[in-house]
Amino acid sequence: MIGVVSHEGDPHATAVLDRLRSLGADVVLLDTADLPSQAALSTSQDPMGGWSGTWTGRHGEVVLSTLRAMWWRRPQPFTVDPRVTRPEDVRFALGETAAMVSGLWACLDAHWVNDPVRDEVASVKMLQLKLAAQCGLTVPRTGMTNDPAVARRFLDSLAGRAVFKAFSATPRTWRETRPVRAEDTALLDRVALAPVIFQERIDGGVDVRVTVVASRQFPARIEVSDPRFEFDVRLDTQAARITACDLPSEVAAGLDRLMAALGIVYGAADFRVTPEGELRFLEVNPAGQWLFVEMETGQPISAALADHLLQADTGSVTPGGRAPEG
Repeated sequence: MIGVVSHEGDPHATAVLDRLRSLGADVVLLDTADLPSQAALSTSQDPMGGWSGTWTGRHGEVVLSTLRAMWWRRPQPFTVDPRVTRPEDVRFALGETAAMVSGLWACLDAHWVNDPVRDEVASVKMLQLKLAAQCGLTVPRTGMTNDPAVARRFLDSLAGRAVFKAFSATPRTWRETRPVRAEDTALLDRVALAPVIFQERIDGGVDVRVTVVASRQFPARIEVSDPRFEFDVRLDTQAARITACDLPSEVAAGLDRLMAALGIVYGAADFRVTPEGELRFLEVNPAGQWLFVEMETGQPISAALADHLLQADTGSVTPGGRAPEG
């Protein structure tokens, strides 16, 4: 059986689930928001080393030992029973649930896309840039700090040609990448309140998004249509010009090395295109979106992901996490 950790409102999960079911796969959606209030999770360990477990919820009982391929897509926050009202009790229930569920993921004898622990580490922007440079990718000059004096010196070294961005990208804290303007430099003392990422500014409004599924890369060129969104194409994906493109061989090889160094199977990598046509690595999102690229380019990303999970479920993925192409 193939398990998908996401929720019914996720169109990316739906696309892959539909593909898997059309291929005859036995697949189940596991929504962590059902725990602990609407689903029951039980495991058993015997003295001789045997481990077993069940997840019983809206889709009936799932025998955990049958899960051979797992897709860590969009886990949702746990939901505590409304009868639990005291804040300290809510925190306790959430903490106990998190401890049990993390133990479940670690004990599954399954191929992960991506392993939850590696997925979390791979999301760290500072580590991504460090490893990307070591893997042969060119990265923009970047400074991360909560020291206003350090921020000023870094911006001076770039003659003010910089952008700033946030470390996190949750629905509540999401912020677009913005150019540093004169009015922003007047507020640099506020950097002391929370760290900020400052990065060399690359003009032009052109990115390359490379969606990676195991050994397969799907590169697409994204050109913004509105100059207001020059420094963050994510704000213009509906109107942007998105076309399939080729990657320079050295960039493709460097990205493969980075994915291996991060220990992840899936990732959506973003590169900024310089006015000279060179690629600068910005980041890789282990749970990045791809449907907007697939719809414009026709690249079979959903199918590639579903096929990889199916091959993992049937045991044809190699120990290194790669499945045969085709």
